[in-house]
Amino acid sequence: MSAPYSYEFINSYNAAIEPSTVHCRNTNLTWFFKRYLLERVFSVFKWTLPETWSMDYFRYVLYMMGYIVIVNTDSFGVIPQIAGLRGYNVFYQPTHAIITNPLIKGILEPEIDTQCVVIKLTPDYCGISDLISYYAEMMAVAGEAAGMNLINSKLAYIIGAKNKAMAESMKKLFDMVQSGNPMVVYDKNYAPEDQAPLLELFSQNLEQNFIAPDILLSIRKLENEFDAKIGLANVNSEKKERLTNDEVAANRDETYSLAEVWMESLKYGIKKAKDMFGLTDFNVEWRFKDDARNSLDPGTVPVRSGNIQ
Repeated sequence: MSAPYSYEFINSYNAAIEPSTVHCRNTNLTWFFKRYLLERVFSVFKWTLPETWSMDYFRYVLYMMGYIVIVNTDSFGVIPQIAGLRGYNVFYQPTHAIITNPLIKGILEPEIDTQCVVIKLTPDYCGISDLISYYAEMMAVAGEAAGMNLINSKLAYIIGAKNKAMAESMKKLFDMVQSGNPMVVYDKNYAPEDQAPLLELFSQNLEQNFIAPDILLSIRKLENEFDAKIGLANVNSEKKERLTNDEVAANRDETYSLAEVWMESLKYGIKKAKDMFGLTDFNVEWRFKDDARNSLDPGTVPVRSGNIQ
Protein backbone atom coordinates (compact mmCIF):
# COMPACT_ATOMS: atom_id res chain seq x y z
CA MET A 1 0.00 0.00 0.00
CA SER A 2 1.46 3.35 -1.01
CA ALA A 3 1.33 6.66 0.86
CA PRO A 4 -0.68 8.60 1.87
CA TYR A 5 -2.08 6.05 4.32
CA SER A 6 -5.68 6.07 5.49
CA TYR A 7 -6.53 6.25 9.18
CA GLU A 8 -7.91 2.69 8.99
CA PHE A 9 -4.52 1.39 7.88
CA ILE A 10 -2.68 3.44 10.52
CA ASN A 11 -4.99 2.20 13.28
CA SER A 12 -4.61 -1.41 12.15
CA TYR A 13 -0.83 -1.09 12.09
CA ASN A 14 -0.54 0.66 15.46
CA ALA A 15 -2.99 -1.70 17.17
CA ALA A 16 -0.47 -4.52 16.83
CA ILE A 17 2.06 -2.45 18.81
CA GLU A 18 0.03 -0.35 21.23
CA PRO A 19 -3.52 -1.10 22.42
CA SER A 20 -5.97 1.54 21.26
CA THR A 21 -7.65 1.62 24.69
CA VAL A 22 -4.52 2.75 26.54
CA HIS A 23 -2.91 6.07 25.64
CA CYS A 24 -0.08 6.81 28.02
CA ARG A 25 2.32 8.05 25.33
CA ASN A 26 2.56 11.46 23.73
CA THR A 27 0.50 13.03 26.50
CA ASN A 28 1.41 16.10 28.53
CA LEU A 29 1.47 14.07 31.74
CA THR A 30 3.87 11.51 30.27
CA TRP A 31 6.15 14.25 28.95
CA PHE A 32 6.07 15.89 32.37
CA PHE A 33 7.40 12.74 34.02
CA LYS A 34 9.92 12.17 31.21
CA ARG A 35 11.41 15.61 31.70
CA TYR A 36 11.40 15.15 35.48
CA LEU A 37 13.10 11.75 35.37
CA LEU A 38 15.68 12.87 32.82
CA GLU A 39 16.69 15.74 35.08
CA ARG A 40 17.04 13.26 37.93
CA VAL A 41 19.44 11.29 35.76
CA PHE A 42 21.41 14.50 35.17
CA SER A 43 21.78 14.84 38.94
CA VAL A 44 23.73 11.57 39.27
CA PHE A 45 26.97 12.72 37.62
CA LYS A 46 28.76 16.06 37.92
CA TRP A 47 30.45 17.07 34.69
CA THR A 48 33.42 19.34 34.09
CA LEU A 49 33.59 20.49 30.46
CA PRO A 50 35.71 22.98 28.50
CA GLU A 51 34.26 26.49 28.66
CA THR A 52 33.44 26.57 24.93
CA TRP A 53 31.28 23.44 25.11
CA SER A 54 27.53 23.49 25.71
CA MET A 55 26.62 21.51 28.83
CA ASP A 56 22.99 21.14 27.74
CA TYR A 57 23.89 19.88 24.27
CA PHE A 58 26.48 17.47 25.68
CA ARG A 59 24.21 15.91 28.28
CA TYR A 60 21.07 15.59 26.15
CA VAL A 61 22.97 13.94 23.30
CA LEU A 62 24.93 11.63 25.60
CA TYR A 63 22.04 10.46 27.76
CA MET A 64 19.33 10.19 25.11
CA MET A 65 21.38 8.95 22.16
CA GLY A 66 23.79 6.93 24.29
CA TYR A 67 27.06 8.37 23.03
CA ILE A 68 28.70 11.54 21.78
CA VAL A 69 31.77 12.00 19.56
CA ILE A 70 34.71 14.27 20.45
CA VAL A 71 36.41 15.51 17.27
CA ASN A 72 38.88 18.23 16.22
CA THR A 73 37.56 20.58 13.52
CA ASP A 74 39.17 23.46 11.63
CA SER A 75 36.41 25.95 12.42
CA PHE A 76 35.59 25.20 16.06
CA GLY A 77 38.52 23.21 17.39
CA VAL A 78 37.86 20.20 19.62
CA ILE A 79 34.11 19.89 20.18
CA PRO A 80 31.49 17.25 21.04
CA GLN A 81 29.09 16.33 18.24
CA ILE A 82 26.11 14.08 17.67
CA ALA A 83 27.04 11.48 15.08
CA GLY A 84 26.16 8.27 13.37
CA LEU A 85 28.43 5.22 13.32
CA ARG A 86 29.53 2.93 10.51
CA GLY A 87 31.90 0.06 9.82
CA TYR A 88 33.04 -2.67 12.18
CA ASN A 89 36.30 -4.17 13.32
CA VAL A 90 37.21 -7.70 14.36
CA PHE A 91 35.22 -7.18 17.59
CA TYR A 92 32.19 -5.88 15.66
CA GLN A 93 32.73 -2.40 17.08
CA PRO A 94 32.14 0.66 14.82
CA THR A 95 35.24 2.05 13.12
CA HIS A 96 34.11 5.48 11.90
CA ALA A 97 31.78 8.28 12.99
CA ILE A 98 29.58 10.23 10.57
CA ILE A 99 29.16 13.89 11.54
CA THR A 100 26.88 16.35 9.74
CA ASN A 101 26.41 19.90 10.94
CA PRO A 102 25.18 22.87 8.88
CA LEU A 103 27.96 25.01 10.38
CA ILE A 104 30.68 22.49 9.53
CA LYS A 105 31.65 22.24 5.88
CA GLY A 106 31.06 18.83 4.35
CA ILE A 107 30.44 15.50 6.03
CA LEU A 108 33.10 14.36 8.49
CA GLU A 109 33.89 10.66 8.78
CA PRO A 110 36.73 10.46 11.30
CA GLU A 111 38.20 7.12 12.33
CA ILE A 112 37.35 6.19 15.90
CA ASP A 113 40.31 6.17 18.34
CA THR A 114 42.51 7.72 15.63
CA GLN A 115 40.79 10.96 14.68
CA CYS A 116 37.94 11.05 17.18
CA VAL A 117 36.79 9.54 20.48
CA VAL A 118 33.38 8.12 21.30
CA ILE A 119 32.13 8.83 24.82
CA LYS A 120 29.57 6.14 25.66
CA LEU A 121 27.08 6.14 28.53
CA THR A 122 26.18 2.50 28.05
CA PRO A 123 28.35 -0.28 26.60
CA ASP A 124 25.84 -1.00 23.81
CA TYR A 125 25.87 2.55 22.37
CA CYS A 126 22.21 2.99 23.36
CA GLY A 127 20.75 5.75 25.46
CA ILE A 128 18.45 5.43 28.43
CA SER A 129 15.31 6.88 26.83
CA ASP A 130 13.67 3.46 27.11
CA LEU A 131 14.30 3.35 30.87
CA ILE A 132 12.93 6.87 31.28
CA SER A 133 9.90 6.19 29.06
CA TYR A 134 8.93 3.05 30.98
CA TYR A 135 8.83 4.73 34.37
CA ALA A 136 7.35 7.95 32.97
CA GLU A 137 4.44 6.04 31.41
CA MET A 138 3.86 4.02 34.58
CA MET A 139 3.87 7.17 36.71
CA ALA A 140 1.60 8.96 34.23
CA VAL A 141 -0.99 6.18 34.39
CA ALA A 142 -0.83 6.20 38.19
CA GLY A 143 -1.05 10.00 38.26
CA GLU A 144 -4.12 9.97 36.04
CA ALA A 145 -5.75 7.32 38.24
CA ALA A 146 -5.05 9.43 41.34
CA GLY A 147 -6.66 12.48 39.77
CA MET A 148 -9.73 10.54 38.71
CA ASN A 149 -10.08 9.02 42.19
CA LEU A 150 -9.81 12.40 43.86
CA ILE A 151 -12.59 13.79 41.66
CA ASN A 152 -14.84 10.75 42.01
CA SER A 153 -14.44 10.77 45.79
CA LYS A 154 -16.06 14.22 45.94
CA LEU A 155 -19.41 13.05 44.53
CA ALA A 156 -21.36 9.92 45.37
CA TYR A 157 -24.52 10.47 43.35
CA ILE A 158 -25.83 9.78 39.87
CA ILE A 159 -28.10 12.29 38.16
CA GLY A 160 -31.08 11.30 36.03
CA ALA A 161 -32.05 13.41 33.01
CA LYS A 162 -35.13 13.20 30.78
CA ASN A 163 -33.40 14.55 27.68
CA LYS A 164 -30.14 15.98 26.36
CA ALA A 165 -31.05 19.56 27.23
CA MET A 166 -31.74 18.57 30.81
CA ALA A 167 -28.47 16.63 30.95
CA GLU A 168 -26.49 19.64 29.80
CA SER A 169 -28.25 21.82 32.34
CA MET A 170 -27.41 19.42 35.16
CA LYS A 171 -23.77 19.40 34.07
CA LYS A 172 -23.79 23.17 34.32
CA LEU A 173 -25.32 22.99 37.79
CA PHE A 174 -22.61 20.52 38.85
CA ASP A 175 -19.89 22.85 37.56
CA MET A 176 -21.39 25.70 39.56
CA VAL A 177 -21.45 23.62 42.72
CA GLN A 178 -17.86 22.46 42.21
CA SER A 179 -16.85 26.09 41.65
CA GLY A 180 -17.82 26.85 45.24
CA ASN A 181 -21.24 28.53 44.85
CA PRO A 182 -23.07 28.17 48.22
CA MET A 183 -26.50 28.03 46.56
CA VAL A 184 -27.57 27.00 43.07
CA VAL A 185 -31.12 27.48 41.74
CA TYR A 186 -32.56 25.32 38.98
CA ASP A 187 -35.85 25.15 37.10
CA LYS A 188 -38.36 22.99 38.96
CA ASN A 189 -39.60 21.68 35.60
CA TYR A 190 -36.41 19.59 35.52
CA ALA A 191 -37.77 17.46 38.34
CA PRO A 192 -39.24 14.08 37.29
CA GLU A 193 -42.98 13.93 36.72
CA ASP A 194 -43.54 11.54 39.65
CA GLN A 195 -41.65 13.93 41.98
CA ALA A 196 -38.94 11.35 42.65
CA PRO A 197 -35.64 12.74 43.98
CA LEU A 198 -33.57 14.31 41.25
CA LEU A 199 -30.34 12.93 42.69
CA GLU A 200 -30.07 9.20 43.32
CA LEU A 201 -27.67 7.71 45.85
CA PHE A 202 -24.87 5.82 44.10
CA SER A 203 -22.38 5.00 46.87
CA GLN A 204 -22.28 5.93 50.53
CA ASN A 205 -18.88 4.54 51.52
CA LEU A 206 -16.58 7.20 50.07
CA GLU A 207 -13.71 6.17 52.32
CA GLN A 208 -13.74 2.64 50.90
CA ASN A 209 -13.48 3.98 47.34
CA PHE A 210 -10.82 6.57 48.21
CA ILE A 211 -7.56 4.94 47.04
CA ALA A 212 -5.69 8.11 46.01
CA PRO A 213 -3.19 7.81 48.92
CA ASP A 214 -2.29 4.29 47.82
CA ILE A 215 -1.85 5.45 44.22
CA LEU A 216 0.36 8.37 45.28
CA LEU A 217 2.42 5.93 47.35
CA SER A 218 2.78 3.76 44.24
CA ILE A 219 4.12 6.77 42.32
CA ARG A 220 6.65 7.31 45.09
CA LYS A 221 7.66 3.65 44.95
CA LEU A 222 8.12 3.90 41.18
CA GLU A 223 10.32 6.95 41.69
CA ASN A 224 12.39 5.11 44.31
CA GLU A 225 12.76 2.16 41.94
CA PHE A 226 13.88 4.50 39.17
CA ASP A 227 16.37 6.17 41.53
CA ALA A 228 17.82 2.78 42.37
CA LYS A 229 18.27 2.06 38.67
CA ILE A 230 20.18 5.27 37.96
CA GLY A 231 22.33 5.38 41.10
CA LEU A 232 20.51 7.74 43.46
CA ALA A 233 20.37 6.68 47.09
CA ASN A 234 16.84 6.00 48.32
CA VAL A 235 14.99 4.57 51.28
CA ASN A 236 13.02 1.34 51.11
CA SER A 237 9.57 2.80 51.80
CA GLU A 238 7.89 -0.62 51.89
CA LYS A 239 9.72 -1.74 55.01
CA LYS A 240 8.39 -0.27 58.24
CA GLU A 241 10.81 -1.89 60.68
CA ARG A 242 14.41 -0.89 61.22
CA LEU A 243 16.76 -1.96 58.45
CA THR A 244 19.70 -4.16 59.34
CA ASN A 245 23.22 -3.33 58.20
CA ASP A 246 23.15 -6.18 55.67
CA GLU A 247 19.87 -4.89 54.20
CA VAL A 248 21.28 -1.38 53.90
CA ALA A 249 24.40 -2.72 52.17
CA ALA A 250 22.31 -4.81 49.78
CA ASN A 251 20.19 -1.78 48.87
CA ARG A 252 23.34 0.30 48.32
CA ASP A 253 24.87 -2.31 46.03
CA GLU A 254 21.65 -2.58 44.03
CA THR A 255 21.49 1.21 43.73
CA TYR A 256 25.01 1.65 42.38
CA SER A 257 25.29 -1.49 40.23
CA LEU A 258 23.99 -0.01 36.95
CA ALA A 259 25.38 3.46 37.55
CA GLU A 260 28.84 1.99 38.16
CA VAL A 261 28.75 0.45 34.69
CA TRP A 262 27.88 3.85 33.24
CA MET A 263 30.67 5.52 35.18
CA GLU A 264 33.24 2.98 34.00
CA SER A 265 32.18 3.50 30.38
CA LEU A 266 32.32 7.30 30.75
CA LYS A 267 35.70 7.28 32.48
CA TYR A 268 37.11 5.02 29.78
CA GLY A 269 36.03 7.39 27.01
CA ILE A 270 37.17 10.49 28.90
CA LYS A 271 40.62 8.96 29.36
CA LYS A 272 40.86 8.46 25.62
CA ALA A 273 39.76 12.03 24.89
CA LYS A 274 42.26 13.46 27.34
CA ASP A 275 45.13 11.47 25.84
CA MET A 276 44.18 12.31 22.25
CA PHE A 277 43.27 15.99 22.55
CA GLY A 278 44.88 17.08 25.82
CA LEU A 279 41.58 18.01 27.46
CA THR A 280 42.69 18.74 31.01
CA ASP A 281 39.36 20.31 31.96
CA PHE A 282 37.21 17.33 30.97
CA ASN A 283 36.01 15.05 33.75
CA VAL A 284 33.02 13.37 35.41
CA GLU A 285 32.42 12.54 39.06
CA TRP A 286 29.59 11.42 41.30
CA ARG A 287 27.58 14.49 42.26
CA PHE A 288 27.10 13.23 45.80
CA LYS A 289 30.70 12.77 46.77
CA ASP A 290 31.82 9.37 47.98
CA ASP A 291 35.56 8.80 48.11
CA ALA A 292 35.17 5.08 47.45
CA ARG A 293 33.22 5.69 44.25
CA ASN A 294 35.05 8.76 42.97
CA SER A 295 38.35 6.87 43.13
CA LEU A 296 37.31 4.76 40.13
CA ASP A 297 40.35 4.59 37.83
CA PRO A 298 39.77 3.77 34.15
CA GLY A 299 43.36 2.59 33.85
CA THR A 300 45.73 3.12 31.00
CA VAL A 301 44.03 3.31 27.62
CA PRO A 302 46.25 3.10 24.54
CA VAL A 303 45.12 5.77 22.08
CA ARG A 304 46.66 7.13 18.90
CA SER A 305 46.32 10.86 18.40
CA GLY A 306 45.19 12.66 15.27
CA ASN A 307 42.99 15.42 13.91
CA ILE A 308 40.27 15.53 11.31
CA GLN A 309 40.44 18.34 8.76
